[in-house]
Parts: sequence; structure tokens; C-alpha cells
Amino acid sequence: MLDWDADFLSKARGGRKRTASGGSKRSLTDERGGEGGPDEAVAFIAETVAELVKLAKNHRLEVLSYLLGMAQLEAEERMRTRSKRKLS
Repeated sequence: MLDWDADFLSKARGGRKRTASGGSKRSLTDERGGEGGPDEAVAFIAETVAELVKLAKNHRLEVLSYLLGMAQLEAEERMRTRSKRKLS
């Protein structure tokens, strides 16, 4: 039984490695073609996460609302730093 478990785990790990390393090297943005760049993505994420924070808070999902709040802060910080770079 122990041999089967070890074999199963090694096969599962191998499958994940092949999936992650295989395929094309193009980014998701490249595949979608023309859906906006990083600035638009960050703005969309910040807006969407803000709504998810409200939803989590309304349902008293404290840990989830905290984690989503952290994601919102990160997205807003990225927007600020990107806009500062464009000004200079």
C-alpha cells in the first residue's frame, strides 16, 4: 500500500509539472488580444475586489474580507505607483 501511495504522489506531481511547463510561453494578455494593458487590469481588479470586500463584510466573512481588503490595497498601490511613473 505504501508503494502505491508514493507512486500516486509522484505521478500527480509529475502531471502538474508537465502542465505548468508545457504549452506556449505567451501571457494571458497576449492570448486575449487588445483587452487593455496592465493599467486597465489593475483598475479592473481594484474595482472588482472593492465590491467583493463589501459582499464579504455584509456576510460577516471576516478573514475573507480582510484578505480581499489586502488585495484591494495592493491593486490601489499599483495604480498609484504606475501613475507616478507616467508623470515623470
